[in-house]
Amino acid sequence: MTGTRIAALGHYQPAKVLTNHDLAELVDTDDAWITSRVGIRTRHMAGPDEPVDELAAHAAGKALATAGLTPDDIDLVLVATSTAIDRSPNTAARVAARLGMTSPATMDLNVVCAGFTHALATADHAVRAGGARRVLVIGADKMTDVTDWTDRTTCVLVGDGAGAAIVEATEDTGDPAGGVAGIGPVLWGSVPEMGHAVRIEGTPPRFAQEGQSVYRWATQQLPALARRACERSGVAPEDLAGVVLHQANLRIIEPLAAKIGAVNAIVARDVVDSGNTSAASIPLALSKLVERGELPSGAPVLLFGFGGNLSYAGQVVRIP
Repeated sequence: MTGTRIAALGHYQPAKVLTNHDLAELVDTDDAWITSRVGIRTRHMAGPDEPVDELAAHAAGKALATAGLTPDDIDLVLVATSTAIDRSPNTAARVAARLGMTSPATMDLNVVCAGFTHALATADHAVRAGGARRVLVIGADKMTDVTDWTDRTTCVLVGDGAGAAIVEATEDTGDPAGGVAGIGPVLWGSVPEMGHAVRIEGTPPRFAQEGQSVYRWATQQLPALARRACERSGVAPEDLAGVVLHQANLRIIEPLAAKIGAVNAIVARDVVDSGNTSAASIPLALSKLVERGELPSGAPVLLFGFGGNLSYAGQVVRIP
């Protein structure tokens, strides 16, 4: 049987940095208010001439270079995003064109903040089923395009960026987590009746959420789901080397990580520097940890996305 592994990672953030002090000049807020409630200090903001597909292509190019691959080594491109302006061509097709690919299959997935872990599972399934050999999986969002800059409860949260992973076929070792650098089985689902709690709606589209509802759901319901994702991969929470949750809010990340029981894990806190980048947040944080050498090759790491649509998806992966 065919297994899968992550061959390489890459990430990209725009050059412009927006601090809490900058936001205090736009709305009634200050650094102390923001850091005490969400833990964010800075976020990156793309310019009007930097569309989502450009952010995605930068991250993808870095992942390809790290893996020593060319664009034509990829036969499927999956982009998780909820902030692309145009319907067609989709973001994945535009990324493929930017990278000079010749004939890949291209698909976008819109599962908002849980988009990357859904796309990673889709890539894993496609490779295992024989539909693709190498898949470029990207989470990319330009949240500042859908932000109401007069609403201090949401504008302090968001940032722009992209993260990418290359998924490829490998020998199935019989390890539920896929062996060294493998991808474990996904646990995914949603709470449809609470889909209104996180929204990007209207014309022009604007991001809005019911913060307390999301906080209660995430801190009360998600720990058990995350532990089930570990069980599916045959990895006990205490054996995790890392935990990379959707970077929504430090006040959600820290209690959720503690309740999972990952007592020996490095917990990603990229939200402090990057804000909430939606589908980009998990691959962005993971790529940074790997680039800094904080997670060794082969180490088991829990990825768990949650948020928009009140959807969730998580799996244990091993570091390339």
